[in-house]
Amino acid sequence: MRFINAKFIKSASKKAEFIVDDLPQVAIVGRSNVGKSSLINLLTNNSKLAKTSSTPGRTRLVNYFNINNQFYLVDLPGYGFHKAGKNIADSWDTVMNDYFVENAQLKLVFVLLDSRLLPSELDKQMLDFLATHEISSVIILTKTDKLSRSDLNNSINKIAKEVRFNNNLIIPTSASKKLGVNEVGAILDEYLVK
Repeated sequence: MRFINAKFIKSASKKAEFIVDDLPQVAIVGRSNVGKSSLINLLTNNSKLAKTSSTPGRTRLVNYFNINNQFYLVDLPGYGFHKAGKNIADSWDTVMNDYFVENAQLKLVFVLLDSRLLPSELDKQMLDFLATHEISSVIILTKTDKLSRSDLNNSINKIAKEVRFNNNLIIPTSASKKLGVNEVGAILDEYLVK
C-alpha cells in the first residue's frame, strides 16, 4: 500500500466523539515519546501531518487521519507518562478501553516499541490486552537508526522472546532514514483486505 492521500480529520476526547462509519481503522499505540507521530509522518511522507514533540505525554486525544479514503490511521494517547495527574490518567485509560473494546472497525493495532529498549510492563500489558480481546497487532520498532545492524537483529530477537512474538510480526522502522515504509504498507495490505 502507498499512502497517496493523507489528511487529519478530527480529534476525540471521549467515546461520543469517536468516528463511527464504514471505513476500517488501524490504531497506533505505544509509550509516550516512542515516536508515534514520527511514524505517521514517515508513512505519509508529510513531516507536518502529525505534531511531534520531544516532551512526553503530548498526545492526549484520539487523532484520526484518513488515508487514501480507504481507512483511518488512529493515533492514540501514549501510556506511561501522565504528568497531568492521576485523574487525567484514569480518564485516558477509560477512553483507550472504550476505543479498543467497542470498535467493530478496528482491524489492526501497531504497537510501537523503542528498538533500543526491552518492552516495559506497560508494553507487555498492552500486548496481552490486545491478545485477550483477539485484536490483531504488529510490533513496530522505532529509532532503529540508533543501532548497528547486528545490534538491531539482537534487539529484535530479545524483544520477540520477551513478548512471545513472531519475528515476522516485528517491523524495524526509522523516521530519519525513511526505513520500513514498504514493510508497513505490505502489512496494511494484508490486514485491510481481510
